Amino acid sequence: MKIFVDTNVFLDIVLKRGDYAASLAIFKAVKNRVYEGVVADISLVNIAYISRKVNVDIRAYLSAIERSFVVQGADNTIIQDALILPNDDIEDNIQYLMALYGECECIVSNNKGFYRGDIEVLGSDVFADRYLTD
Repeated sequence: MKIFVDTNVFLDIVLKRGDYAASLAIFKAVKNRVYEGVVADISLVNIAYISRKVNVDIRAYLSAIERSFVVQGADNTIIQDALILPNDDIEDNIQYLMALYGECECIVSNNKGFYRGDIEVLGSDVFADRYLTD
């Protein structure tokens, strides 16, 4: 299964907040090639920026993400399409379209307001309960 992972899932791990355990389990599943993970390039930038604000050295973590996930960038088509989606959160729109055009089967996001279109959006806890339990 190919899954798109939103920035906030990675931040839950760095900041040890919210759905930390489920987010970490998803990261490990992708790292161990149980699932194919996709992440937006801007997510790495945002993780680095936020981590710097809380004085966390993030280079090793970003390197692990880069080695384990397919890092996908937005092109002109994605940006144009994101601007016309009926949702005010352009960052979510861009990530949603990256997942859609990248043929991901679901999006893992802990943002309850994440744009909902043709791809199922699951919180990390729901994804872990559904796909990572024995």
